[in-house]
Formats: sequence, C-alpha cells, structure tokens
Amino acid sequence: MCKPLDAIDRRIIVATQAGLPLLAEPYAAIAAQLGLQTDEVLQRVAALQADGVIRRVAAVPNHYALGYRANGMSVWNVTDGRIVELGRQVGGLDYVSHCYQRPRHLPLWPYNLFAMVHGRSREDVEEKVGAIADLLGSHCRGHEVLYSKRILKKTGLRIKE
Repeated sequence: MCKPLDAIDRRIIVATQAGLPLLAEPYAAIAAQLGLQTDEVLQRVAALQADGVIRRVAAVPNHYALGYRANGMSVWNVTDGRIVELGRQVGGLDYVSHCYQRPRHLPLWPYNLFAMVHGRSREDVEEKVGAIADLLGSHCRGHEVLYSKRILKKTGLRIKE
C-alpha cells in the first residue's frame, strides 16, 4: 500500500510532471520555483523513485517525429497460467511500449494480453506481431491487431495541486 504524499512531494510532482525545465540545473529551478533547497528536491525525488511513486526520469521522444507512424494494439488469447511470464517477455521487447493483462469478455472477446507495437509502417508492425506470435508459440490461441486511426490524447496522468 502506498503512503499518502505530503504537500511538498505533491508540489514537486505537479511542478515536474509535464517535464523538467531545459536548463543546466533543472532541479535548482524547480527548487527556486517552490521555495525549497535544491538538495531537498533531489532527496525527495530520489525517495519518490525508491517508493515507486515516480517510475523514472527520462527523455520521452515523440515516436511520430522519429518516423514510427504505425501503432497497433496487439491483443492475444494467452494461456492464463503463463500470462505473467509471457507478458514480461512481450513487455521486454524494444518495440512494445505498453503491455497489460486484461480480463476476457467471453464469448465475444477472448483476449487477455495487450501489447502496443510501434513501427514505421503497418508491414513493420505485422512483422513484429509475427515475432510476438513466435515467442508465445503454443500458449497463444489467437490474436488481432487494432491499428490507431488518430491521436485524440497523448499525455500521461496529470495530478492537480
């Protein structure tokens, strides 16, 4: 169970959730903005990472700008007893950005493993989906690919103060 955030941690998250300032010392700028010492901000961010509240601090490239214009949510009907192990393997592939276990909705929707696959073209995505099918082997009883038509929203979760 997660411990509740205190007011300072929440302010740090709100100040950084859309990205760090592009400065030589971004945490000093955040500290100044919040009226805190840089060391305190750094210690709190490290603690939030250690607690799993912040997963990572990283650059987030725009995959469309890099030429990855085909996105397919691949859905898989995978053996329930192996889904955690297989999901970790699929999620570990470089071209899979999201991988989830979700409930089946029988009889119409038999799929329980979802993996977002990115490629430069639909053919590229199909090739990668074929590699996933090979990886899953006999533990997969079927799959589909749902292609994106248009971006309607593209941000992570944002909290308010």
